[in-house]
Amino acid sequence: MPADEPGAVVVGGTAGLGLATARALGGRGPVTVTGRTTERAERAAAEIGDGARAVAVDLARPDGIAASLSGVDNVRHLVIAAMERDRNPVRDYDVTSASRAVTLKLVGYTEVVHALASRMTEDGSIVLLGGLAANRPHRGSATMTTVNGGISALVRSLATELAPIRANAVHPGLVGDSPHWAKETELCEALRSRLPTGSLVTTDDVVDAVLFLLTNRSVNGTNLVVDGGESMT
Repeated sequence: MPADEPGAVVVGGTAGLGLATARALGGRGPVTVTGRTTERAERAAAEIGDGARAVAVDLARPDGIAASLSGVDNVRHLVIAAMERDRNPVRDYDVTSASRAVTLKLVGYTEVVHALASRMTEDGSIVLLGGLAANRPHRGSATMTTVNGGISALVRSLATELAPIRANAVHPGLVGDSPHWAKETELCEALRSRLPTGSLVTTDDVVDAVLFLLTNRSVNGTNLVVDGGESMT
């Protein structure tokens, strides 16, 4: 990104909520998008357009994150949206899968912030993507409940340690128009019928929440749930 214009970085911005967020930020200024491979990152950057930059970053290999991000400078907004689903019941616990998920979303997320913190503007802001499993566990969610609960705690630590840089998190419920859930029509309809809003969360709803947290100077150390009221049902 240009040295004279602070920009945004979206880690895990090649698909889903990350890509949608990168598109929205790309219309506001310089944006760097990362993916696990150079090919994925470059494809997303080309789709975003407007001079978006691509960088390969693998959060599951945290020792290499700092080197991968060494060319990124002058950051105002940092969004970390990378994720992997880990359906991992305790009675059939897969240690390898769990270790990867924990490394990616806790160690990897924190190492990204460590790598970029000194290159963020004083009015900078960070948004992490968590998930509703933190407070709504279900069968097989042991790992994801743990890591998303960790995200809830991490933002408070970041807001304290990095002040005046702000840090917040968004915890989406089921996103009805996401590629993963759109095909689960029966499950989506069952959830829709009990939501107070009468409608499922959309990708745009989550992106709006991310942009709000990035730009509102008085919101800090907050975990924002975007679930249409599912937590109350």
